[in-house]
Amino acid sequence: MKQNLFQPRRRIEKRYEDAIKGIMGLMKRKLNGVSSPFVLLKTLRGIARSPTYDRLARQAAEAMATHLFTDGARSWREAALKGSKGRLIYKALRRELKGNATYWDIVERNADLIKTMPLNFAKKATKMMAENTMTGERAESKIEDIMRLWPHYTKAHARLIARTETSKAQTALTRTRSEEMGVRWYVWKTEKDSRVRKSHRKMDGVIVAWGDPPSPEELVHEKSYGHYDAGDIFNCRCYPRPLLNYDDVSWPHKVYYGGRIQTMTLYRFKALNGGGSL
Repeated sequence: MKQNLFQPRRRIEKRYEDAIKGIMGLMKRKLNGVSSPFVLLKTLRGIARSPTYDRLARQAAEAMATHLFTDGARSWREAALKGSKGRLIYKALRRELKGNATYWDIVERNADLIKTMPLNFAKKATKMMAENTMTGERAESKIEDIMRLWPHYTKAHARLIARTETSKAQTALTRTRSEEMGVRWYVWKTEKDSRVRKSHRKMDGVIVAWGDPPSPEELVHEKSYGHYDAGDIFNCRCYPRPLLNYDDVSWPHKVYYGGRIQTMTLYRFKALNGGGSL
C-alpha cells in the first residue's frame, strides 16, 4: 500500500478555514458602526439565532464533510486494488451510498461549532465590559478594544476549528469504514516534522486496535488527555492508516497492546487475529 494513501489533504482543511473566515467576515459587516457594547451583544446574539447564519454554517460544514467523505472513499478504492479485502471494500462502499450516520454527525457537530462563535465572542466582550466596570470605567469606552480583538479571534478560531475538526472527521470516517469492513487495526501516522508533539512522535508507526486507543501523553509521562485515536484530539495532524494486509508494514513491528507499546513478531501478531488473515 502507498505509505501516504490515507494522509489528510490539507487543502480540505484550508478550504474549510477560509469558509469559516468568510462567514465571520459577513458577520463583521453587521457589527460595523455599532457604538455601544450592549448593542454589540444584542447583535451577536441575534446573528447566532439567524436562519441565514444557520444556513451558512451548515453549508460550510457539509462541504467539508463531503470533501472528506469522497476523498476517503477514493483512498479506500485505491487500497482495494492491491489488497486481499478488495471485494469486501467495494461492497461496503456501495452500501455506504445509502446513508452514512457518521457523515451527518460530522455535519451537525461542525455546524453547531460555527454557530457558537458569535456567542463565544459575546462572552469575551461581556468579560471585558465587566472588567471595565470594576475599574470605574464606562462600558461604552471598551467598544474599540473589543472590536480590535475581532480579527485575531476570527483567525485563531477558524484555524482551530478547521484543523481539529477536519482531522477528527477524517478519523471518524476511517473508523466507521474500517468497522464496516472488519478492519480491526490501523497504523498511527504523523507528519514527521518538528511540530509533531512528543507524545505523538512516540506513536508514529505504531499499530493500534480501533477498539483500544492509547493515551499518548501517559506513554511519555505527560498530563493525559484521555485515550484517543490518531487525529482525534485538538490541533492534531496525525491520521490512521488502516492495516489491510500483514505486508503493509515490516516485521517485527511496534504494536500498542495491553496498555503499552511492544515489539511483536508477525507470528505473535497473527495470533492476536486468530492466526488468519486481517
